[in-house]
Amino acid sequence: MIMFIKKTTILLFFFSFFLSFCQNKSKPTEIWEPIPNKIDAYNFSIAPSDAVVLFDGKNFSSWVTQYSNQSPKWKINKDGSMTVVNGTGGIKTKQSFGSVQLHIEWKTNENVQNYTGQSRSNSGVFLQQKYEVQILDSYENPTYVNGQTGSVYKQYIPLVNSSKKPGEWQSYDIIFNAPVFDKKNLIKPGYFTVFQNGVLIQNHVQIQGTTTNVGLPKHEAHGNAPLVLQDHCCLAVSYRNIWIRKITD
Repeated sequence: MIMFIKKTTILLFFFSFFLSFCQNKSKPTEIWEPIPNKIDAYNFSIAPSDAVVLFDGKNFSSWVTQYSNQSPKWKINKDGSMTVVNGTGGIKTKQSFGSVQLHIEWKTNENVQNYTGQSRSNSGVFLQQKYEVQILDSYENPTYVNGQTGSVYKQYIPLVNSSKKPGEWQSYDIIFNAPVFDKKNLIKPGYFTVFQNGVLIQNHVQIQGTTTNVGLPKHEAHGNAPLVLQDHCCLAVSYRNIWIRKITD
C-alpha cells in the first residue's frame, strides 16, 4: 500500500511537471491584448448594445427620401413596421457607412393574385447606395435566379431559396465588407455574406461592381455612403427592426 502511494505521488509529480512545461512552451503564442470590448448581446430581435438602430417602429428620424432628402412618404404601421408607398421613392439613411453587419426584417405582400415574377413585392437593400441584395417574393414564384430573393442582384445566385410564404416576416443578416479605392482605382474588392432566415445564402462572394439592371457591373470609386431601401413596383414590402454595426476589415 505504501509502495502504491509512493508511485502515485511520483506519477502526479511528473504529470504536474510535464503540464507546467507544456504551459510554459505555449506562452509565446498567447496574445493578451488588445482586449475585445464587452457588448451586451441578446437575440436578433433586439439590437446589440453597440449597434446603430435605424428603425425601431416609431419614426423616420434616421431616414430621408433617396433623391430629394425630404422626409419619407412611406407608412409607419401600428405594429411597429413601415411599408413602402410605391411611387414616392426609396429611402436612405442620413448616416453613411463603410463595412457593416446589418440586420433587417421584411415582409412581402399577401395579395399575390395576378402578380408574378419581378412584379411580386420587389424591393432591395442597397449597401453604400450601390450594391443590392434583392428582396422579392420568391415563394413559388419563378424568375431569373440572379434576380430572386437573396441574390446579389445580377451578380450572384443565392445558394438556396429559404423564402417564407407571402405575408410572413423574414430576415436578412448581412456582412458587408466595403470595397476600397485609391482615387479611381479599386485596391481591395468588396464582399457579401448573407443569411436569410438564419440560412447562409451568400458565402463571402466578391462584388463585381455597382448593381445595374442593364449591362455588366463596373467599379466606381467612392467612400462611405448611406444604406438605401428601394421603392419598386408593384406590391408594397414592409420592414421592421433594422439595426447596423460598424465593423473593421
